[in-house]
Amino acid sequence: MIPYFRRFKPLLVATCLVATWNGWLTAQTPYVDELRTRAEAGDTVAQFNLGFVYDAGEGVPQNDTVAVLWWRLAADQGHVGAQSMLGYAYGSGRGVPQSDTEAVRWYRLAAEQGLRDAQFNLGFVYDAGRGVPENVTEAVRWWRLAADQGHVEAQTRLGFAYGIGRGVAQNATEAVRWYRLAADQGDAAAQYNLGVSCAEGLGVRKNVTEAARWYRLAADQGLESAQLALGIMYKDGEGVAQDHAEAVRWFRLAADQGDGGAQVNLGLAYGFGRGIPVNFVMAYMWVTLAASRNETAVEVRDRIATLLTPEQLAEGQRLALEWDAAHPRD
Repeated sequence: MIPYFRRFKPLLVATCLVATWNGWLTAQTPYVDELRTRAEAGDTVAQFNLGFVYDAGEGVPQNDTVAVLWWRLAADQGHVGAQSMLGYAYGSGRGVPQSDTEAVRWYRLAAEQGLRDAQFNLGFVYDAGRGVPENVTEAVRWWRLAADQGHVEAQTRLGFAYGIGRGVAQNATEAVRWYRLAADQGDAAAQYNLGVSCAEGLGVRKNVTEAARWYRLAADQGLESAQLALGIMYKDGEGVAQDHAEAVRWFRLAADQGDGGAQVNLGLAYGFGRGIPVNFVMAYMWVTLAASRNETAVEVRDRIATLLTPEQLAEGQRLALEWDAAHPRD
C-alpha cells in the first residue's frame, strides 16, 4: 500500500491571526463603523480586521476588492497577517488579478517574519514551481520552519518528504516522527501515512493492530484511502477480527467517494457474497466504475460480464452511468 498525501489546492492556507477576533463575525454596523474609524486613522490591526469583515460579508456587503484594499494598507505597514492574506488573495485571484509572483512576494515578507502559515505556503509554491523556479530543497526548508512551530500540514508534508526522499535524504524514521506529530494533532493524511508505516514496518516496528488504529482515526474523518485500507484489514482479518460486513461498510464509504480500489473490492464482495448477498448486477456496476478510473479493473469487469444476461448487463451499465452522473469528478 503506497503512502497517501493530500492534494493541496494551490495557496490554500488563509491566515487568521486576529487575537480579538472572537465574535466579530457577528459584527453589527456600529462596531464596523468604529473599526473603520480606527482603520482610517492607520491602525493596522483594525485595517486587517476590517479586511476580514469585508471578506466574510458580515455587517457589510461582501467585497473581496475592498477586503484586499484594507489588507494592503496594513501589509504596507508590516502587518504580518495582512501580508500573508495578500499572498493568498494573489494566489487565488480573489479581489486582485491572479499572480503567483505577487503571491510569493507577500508570502515571503510574512514568512521571513516567522508566520508559520506563510512559511507553509511559501514551501508549497517552491514545491509546485509557482511564481518561483521549482526547488524542493527550498520547499522543505520552509516547511521545516513551519513544522517546528507546530503547523500540522507542514509536519505532514515534511514527513512525506522524508518518506520518499524528496528534497531531503530518505529517512523512514524521520518520516514517522513528523507523521506522528501531525497525527497527534488529528491530521487525517498523517494518520493514514502513520498507519502505512506501522503496517509495513517503515521507520517503526511492524504492528498491524496499531496500523488499524491509525487507519480508523483517518477513516472516521472521511479519508477514502484510510477507509479502503481499513476495509482490507477487516476483509483479511489483519490487525482486527475478520468481519466481511464491516469490510463492505468501509469499502462502500470509500467507493462512494470515487476510490477505484474500494469500488473493485465492493464489486468483488457483491460477486462472492462476502458480507453482502450475491448480486452480479451490483458487482458489475461497481467494477465498471473502477475500470473507468483504473485499467487493472477492466479484466475483472469483463469476467463478471460473462456471468450476466443481456438484460442484467444493460442494467449494470445503466446504474454505473447514473452513479457517474451523480458524482462528477474533480
